[in-house]
Amino acid sequence: MPIIQSFRDLRVYQQSRSEVQRIFRLTKSFPAEEKYSLTDQIPRSSRAVKSMIAEAWGHRRYQAAFISKLTDALGEANETQSWLDDALDCNYLKPEDYKNFDAAWQSIGGGINKMIERADDFCRNAK
Repeated sequence: MPIIQSFRDLRVYQQSRSEVQRIFRLTKSFPAEEKYSLTDQIPRSSRAVKSMIAEAWGHRRYQAAFISKLTDALGEANETQSWLDDALDCNYLKPEDYKNFDAAWQSIGGGINKMIERADDFCRNAK
């Protein structure tokens, strides 16, 4: 396993960064009337996941703060999935595309959970 020196080295950060870009491309196809709703909210919650993972990395000196930020990131990942449910329900997203998005965000949530479970390992050598 390679040494993680930055939040950018975390697989879950890399995956969320990639999925944020997919979300942005997706929302470009949403109708104009969704501008202040789905088109705004899905990118916002997905971006929050990525940024909270980065913020958690910076809080590693304090395990409780690290876990708290990761818990917030997990909540935002779940929120993103909820917004994707709405996009599917409104027929803005094809069922097969929805499955791919949902699986990716489920994986991101799993990665965040693993970090929470292994908080000791991440926080032990924090500088």
